[in-house]
Amino acid sequence: MTVEIRHYTADHLPEIRQTINDIHAEVRHRDFGLTGPFYTVKRFNERLTSYASRPGWTAALGWEANEPVGFCFGTPLGADTLWWKAMTAPLPEGYAREDGHRTVALNEIVVRKRWRGRAVAWQLHEAWLALRQEERVTLLVNPSAGNGAVQAVYEAWGYRKIGDQQPFPDSPVFASMTRPVVQP
Repeated sequence: MTVEIRHYTADHLPEIRQTINDIHAEVRHRDFGLTGPFYTVKRFNERLTSYASRPGWTAALGWEANEPVGFCFGTPLGADTLWWKAMTAPLPEGYAREDGHRTVALNEIVVRKRWRGRAVAWQLHEAWLALRQEERVTLLVNPSAGNGAVQAVYEAWGYRKIGDQQPFPDSPVFASMTRPVVQP
């Protein structure tokens, strides 16, 4: 199944914010039953605002017959990033050195239930990455999501776990993963 993928920048956030928040609530709350302060729409929306305020933020939304099916978004890691500060163990020397062009963080990728299992997440991911200029991409995944199945999907996409981190006091401990933006 191929969906229409549209690309957006931070300038477009006012027109897509509600769609992103609605999909987040549907998938995270209803489908996955994620509760607690970290997963509220309010907190998600705060993180969305923060991410989109950074230089280079972009999003890709998938559509089928003008119905939104999923989204992904992310932003480059600047020299002042806190991304690597929450690692539970030190990274190799120089690994966390950022300049705004080395690493892009995939902050979120979410697909609605009806479109899961049809490679829509992969299409969104690859379409979003196709417009990125950074050398590597990083993401965080809850290793217990889907009893490990979500992390396995990212591994199949070429990501490798580099350690664990807990970026917020009320967030899960996530597996931190990276891969090259362009696969060899």
